[in-house]
Amino acid sequence: MAVTLPTKMESLSKTVQELVMKGYNEVPERYVHKGGSSGGIISASAPLLDVPSIDLSLLISPSPAGVEELKKLQSALSSCGCFQATNHGMSNMFLDKLREMSKEFFALPMEEKKKYGNTADDIEGYGNDSVLSEHQILDWTDRLYLTISPEDKKRLKFWPENPPSFREVLEEYIMKLKTLNEFILKAVARSLNLTENCFLQQYGENESASVIARFNFYPTCPRPDLALGVKPHADASAITFLLQDKEVEGLQVLKDDLWFRVPVVPYSILVNVGDQVEIMSNGILKSPVHRVVTNSNRERNTLAVFFIPGSEMEIGPVEKLINQERPRMYKTVKDYVSIYFQNYQLGKRPIDAAKI
Repeated sequence: MAVTLPTKMESLSKTVQELVMKGYNEVPERYVHKGGSSGGIISASAPLLDVPSIDLSLLISPSPAGVEELKKLQSALSSCGCFQATNHGMSNMFLDKLREMSKEFFALPMEEKKKYGNTADDIEGYGNDSVLSEHQILDWTDRLYLTISPEDKKRLKFWPENPPSFREVLEEYIMKLKTLNEFILKAVARSLNLTENCFLQQYGENESASVIARFNFYPTCPRPDLALGVKPHADASAITFLLQDKEVEGLQVLKDDLWFRVPVVPYSILVNVGDQVEIMSNGILKSPVHRVVTNSNRERNTLAVFFIPGSEMEIGPVEKLINQERPRMYKTVKDYVSIYFQNYQLGKRPIDAAKI
C-alpha cells in the first residue's frame, strides 16, 4: 500500500501574516491549543523569571570576581537553563542593525518574500509550520529558516537579497557567535570543574557542526489566549543564542511546572543550553522547556541561532560527571536532531528517548 506524505492543505498554504492581513477576527481551528479557552493556560501575565546576567568578560578572569561569575553561570544553567549574556563584544548599533534587517524582510511585499518560500517537505526558507499531520496544532508565527553551516549545506537561494546588507550582516553575526559558542562551551566545562575542551570535543569541528539561523516574526493575534507563537519545546542544539525583540516580550520558560516570562534586556543576548549539553552534563545542566505567547496589539521579531554538533558526533555524559550519587542518566546518541524531530512532532519530549 502506497504511503502518501502529508502536504500542506490549501487552507494552510497561507502564512500567518496573510491571515492577519485578511482581517481574521478569530483564530483558525488549526492554531487553537486545546484547553486554551477554558483552562486559561496561555497567559502573558505569568510571573517574571529571574534570569541571571553573566558578564562574559569575567569568565576568563582568575580573579575572585571571575570565579564568582563561573559559579553564577553553573547555577543559572542548573536552575533555569539560560542567562543574559553581557559584554559579548557586539555593539548596540550592530544588534539594532540585525533587528532592523529582520523587520525589513518581513515587511516586504508577500510576492517578494515568497521568492524564498519553503515547501511542504522542506523547512528551509520563508514560511510557517511544516504540516506533518492533520491533527498538528500550528504555531502563530512566520519564519525565515537558513542553514549557515556546514558550508556545503548552505543554500543561498533562500538568503534574501533585500535588504541589500542581509547576507553580509548575518554572516558577520554568525562569525561572532561561533567565537562565543566555543568560549561558552569552554566556560561551562570549567564551571563543572572539567577540562575546558571536554564539551568541545563532543561538539566537534566547526566545519562539520550545524549552525541554523531562524528569523521569527509573530504577527498580532486576535486571541492570544488560544494560540501560541511557538508550542512548548526544548532545543535540539548544544547552545542557542536568541536576540530578543527590543520592546515586546513573548518568551516563557517552564520552571518547577510553572510558566515564567523571560524579561527583555535590549542589548544582551539570551543564551540557553540545548538537549545535547544536558546529555553531556549528565543532566546537571537543564535544557529549558520554553514557549512563545502571542500579542493582540504588537508584532514581535526575534532571531534564534542554533549551534548543533555534527550528525556523526557521539554525544554522551562526560565520564567525570557519572558517580554513585548521580548514575549515568543518558545513552550515547548520534544524530540527535533526527531523534528530536521524530519525537517532537509526536508531542513527546525528545530527550526522553535518550534517557536510560
